[in-house]
Amino acid sequence: MPSPTQSSLTRLPHDDASRNLGVMTWDPVVRLFHWIVVAGCLFNFVLDDGKLAHRWAGYAVAAALVIRILWGFVGTRHARFADFVPSWQTLRTYSLDSLRFRERHYQGHNPLGAVMILALMALLAIISLTGWMTTLEAFRRAHWLEEVHEAFANLLLPLVGIHVAGVLYGSLRHGENLVKAMMTGRKRRP
Repeated sequence: MPSPTQSSLTRLPHDDASRNLGVMTWDPVVRLFHWIVVAGCLFNFVLDDGKLAHRWAGYAVAAALVIRILWGFVGTRHARFADFVPSWQTLRTYSLDSLRFRERHYQGHNPLGAVMILALMALLAIISLTGWMTTLEAFRRAHWLEEVHEAFANLLLPLVGIHVAGVLYGSLRHGENLVKAMMTGRKRRP
């Protein structure tokens, strides 16, 4: 039987507090990217002036996207694409398990969330590229390019809605506040 000194060393008073704080999962680069995209997209959809402010908000999102893509190769564990891009088999298994309410809880992105993140990043890249191209003299009269830019921007809206629904569902399903986690960086351990 351990002595009182030994048992007090195995369970320190701050263990409960640190357990409630969760594990650092989302680093500052990931969180900043997320909130720059949220702010830039909200600005351009809600307060869009169609001119200079729209362009600068787009540049901010594009710059954040470039940094996030680079960070996906050299960043912290859960920021790396190698950590969260699922194989087809993993995606299939997770999807089927989700339909049966038996899905595994992940510390980082779950496979469906990872696919959504990749889809959103791809759309942001297309929107950023086509938006920038409309500022070039070579495409000054290319109205089709503005239509492509707008079509992909409009496609972003339902995907963001699905993303938000998934975050809310995941928060309820796994008993954690994923919005708060994207602010603090901390998630509970699976």
